[in-house]
Amino acid sequence: MLNFYKTIDNKICRIDSLQDGCWVNVVSPDEEEIRYLIEDLKLDSGFVRSSLDEEESSRIESEDDQVLMIIDTPKATTESQNTILYTTMPFGIIIKDTFIVTICLSECSVLKEVADGMVRNIQTHLKNRFIFSILLRIATRYLQYLKQIDKISNMVEVQLHKSMRNKELIQLLGLEKSLVYFSTSLKSNEVTLEKLLRGRVIKLYEEDQDLLEDVLIEVKQAIEMSNIYSSILSGTMDAFASIISNNLNIVMKVLAAVTILMSIPTIISSFYGMNVEGIPIEQFWFPVVISIVVVVIVALILFKMKMFSK
Repeated sequence: MLNFYKTIDNKICRIDSLQDGCWVNVVSPDEEEIRYLIEDLKLDSGFVRSSLDEEESSRIESEDDQVLMIIDTPKATTESQNTILYTTMPFGIIIKDTFIVTICLSECSVLKEVADGMVRNIQTHLKNRFIFSILLRIATRYLQYLKQIDKISNMVEVQLHKSMRNKELIQLLGLEKSLVYFSTSLKSNEVTLEKLLRGRVIKLYEEDQDLLEDVLIEVKQAIEMSNIYSSILSGTMDAFASIISNNLNIVMKVLAAVTILMSIPTIISSFYGMNVEGIPIEQFWFPVVISIVVVVIVALILFKMKMFSK
């Protein structure tokens, strides 16, 4: 899918064809659209292919009259058992002299919000400011998702206090993986932004530099939050692993005590079931009484040893 947008009267509007100062938004392009980007828009084929590589890491480079910037953006997906997994997805920004192109493999929520006019003060003809506004929105989305991860982990922790189920443990594991994805992508984005801040790849004006510094502050804050939440979640997982192991030990201890008590009547009855002479008081009630007395005595001993307590 390929769409053209341009700011008209301070509002971003969709246009029919390429114009100076416009933004070209490309989402999951087919071969014909890729050919149009390379042949008609004269974009570097390597830049286009790199933007469509889901394994591409965040970076910035220039070639002739074009600049490629690849940024990792956060993405929320729902997996089996309705567990939420947060991942990252790279998308490319190609800067030409008269227009900007964004290319991504799947729909990016931040770019969709920009296209729908939900982001204020977007000026497509001011290329640097337009790009930095998108980057600021992405950094803010990281912070938003990190807060969601913290809330979900707290909810799952409360549920785990009530019952130890695999669903909650899998959810915690997914959140821990999400934080690893976020931390890795944020650090890559930070390196790219710091390289951009030096002004060697793109010429920066004073207002652009202030906006880029704001983006860097948000990214650094997101990195700190990601590290903190990752440490908390890792400690929580270790704590619940210890709790589960302790609960298993308690169950095994109780089962061992019950097994001992149940074996006592069997042992006494076995003696009176032998076909031998000389067994005292060969009456039915005697082994029953002896069994009950011995079971009570052993139960009291086990109770004092706290074999039935948690």
